[in-house]
Amino acid sequence: MRRSLVIAALLTSTVFLAACENTIRGAGRDISNTADATGAAARDIAQ
Repeated sequence: MRRSLVIAALLTSTVFLAACENTIRGAGRDISNTADATGAAARDIAQ
C-alpha cells in the first residue's frame, strides 16, 4: 500500500512539474515580447 502511494505521489509531482515548466517558459516568452514591444515603442517615439 505504501509503495503505491509513493508511486502515485511521484507521478503527481511529475505532472505538476511539467505544467510549471510550460508556464515558466510561457512567462519568459511574454516578458521577452513585452521588452521587444517596449523597445519598438521607444524607437517610434524617438523618430
